[in-house]
Amino acid sequence: VSIDTTDLGDFIIARSIDEPLYHFAVVADDFDMGITHVIRAEEHLSNTPRQILIQEAIGAPRPIYAHLPLVLAADKAKLSKRKHGETVWLTYYRSRGYLPEAILNFVALIGWNPGDDREIFSLAELVKEFSLEKVQKGGGVFNVEKLNWINKEYIKKLGKEEQLKGLRPFVPEIVNDELLKKLLPVLIDRVNVWGEAQELFEEGEFEYLFNEPSVDTTKIVWKNDTKEGSREHLTEVLRRLYDLDENTWTIETIKESIWSYAEEKGKGNVLWPMRMTLTGKEKSADPFTVAALLGKEKTLARITSAIQSLA
Repeated sequence: VSIDTTDLGDFIIARSIDEPLYHFAVVADDFDMGITHVIRAEEHLSNTPRQILIQEAIGAPRPIYAHLPLVLAADKAKLSKRKHGETVWLTYYRSRGYLPEAILNFVALIGWNPGDDREIFSLAELVKEFSLEKVQKGGGVFNVEKLNWINKEYIKKLGKEEQLKGLRPFVPEIVNDELLKKLLPVLIDRVNVWGEAQELFEEGEFEYLFNEPSVDTTKIVWKNDTKEGSREHLTEVLRRLYDLDENTWTIETIKESIWSYAEEKGKGNVLWPMRMTLTGKEKSADPFTVAALLGKEKTLARITSAIQSLA
């Protein structure tokens, strides 16, 4: 970038002998601290000629300058705290449970890419790959959907103990450590960021784990099936589950005991009544997972109650 400095005129550098203004202060400060590179937003591009002139006047070396494009909101407007509120603050993302590594990875990709399709980087990889030459000239969009995807990828890479530790502050106290371990696969599948686990509980997504669901018998029946058919299927499910050993009551053993029957009679005919009976919800984790979470005693009791209600 070049500029005709005669267009700048005589610009003010101080209000008085002991009140320096920004241009003079920043040049003196950078000189005093030995700053070699100044990397800042493109909004400062117009300030640079004035600061170079001051550097020359006081005998300060010229740093290497780079001006980066602005970070834009989804509507391509400049991202600002006035217009976009708390979503521009790092503390907002920390409070929502985003991982620091994911934030760093995401921010590095706003307005820059390594020249290929890679999107997940460790800090060491970013340090190795990053170069100012690959920073684009146009503003980069702060895409929350992409941030959530990156954060999800980092969550999946964590070990189980790290995942449990991350979730713990965002689940209610009623969820003890044992139950949280059982819920872990469900939550990891459902959330992009730890804070979404809190939202699921607040919305009553797992209410069936703590309270008996209120089940409308008309909703237990799957599409073109009948009450008699649903009662027959639940009775067979009850029989098969009753024979399972409580010590090996897992998602896998529950599914294995029911799956062949569900395939024979129609998965919807068998699994829908089971889901509705156990949760009272049309949408939830699969019935095998729900049964494993509830335990054998609660599962059998709820299915028995539903069979009686369909009589």
